[in-house]
Amino acid sequence: MPDIIDISTQDRFVLRQRVKLVINQYEFSAPDEAGDGEPFCFVEQKRFKFKEDIRFFTDETKQQEILKILARQRFDPRARYDVTLPDGTKVGQIQKVFGKSLLRSTFVIYDATGQEVATARERSLPVALIRRVFGLIPYVEMVAEFLPIPYDFEFLRDEEHLGMLRRRRMQWRDIYDFDLTGDEARTLDRRLALAIAVGMDALQAR
Repeated sequence: MPDIIDISTQDRFVLRQRVKLVINQYEFSAPDEAGDGEPFCFVEQKRFKFKEDIRFFTDETKQQEILKILARQRFDPRARYDVTLPDGTKVGQIQKVFGKSLLRSTFVIYDATGQEVATARERSLPVALIRRVFGLIPYVEMVAEFLPIPYDFEFLRDEEHLGMLRRRRMQWRDIYDFDLTGDEARTLDRRLALAIAVGMDALQAR
């Protein structure tokens, strides 16, 4: 079993999607001088559920759950998703902003009291539009995800830059480098940060 790290003290993460045909699985690691580091968190999205249900565990044995994302409504693109501890204690909420996301994927992060604490949006509007155009072209849309088109998000609080989630280029599976060093005081709950990083991939069926 990997060591359980204190994510509240971490500013950099690597999110790696596993290649599975019928289920979304991910793992987080904390990079170090030697590379991406060892996985410390295993994530699995339950399939065939009427409401989204994503569970976070210490490892792939799934013996110790640490976090979960649950949808409030079924099949609602404007729905909020609750981020909770295994006992149901609320950590916060995440929500995709449907209107803005038609052109530029945008998510809002709320704390446990429902107060907005940060926004995550695609870094470049022109790049976001190019991705959408490619997605409408027959045949090209089938391979668009493998083209070296950036899928990068910036994390903001008003005009304050908190961090960046950057997808690595030319990969057969999604790998993201998540850097929150801009949030020096660690005002953004790192548990919410991990939840939104997975959510921006899994909840868009990427």
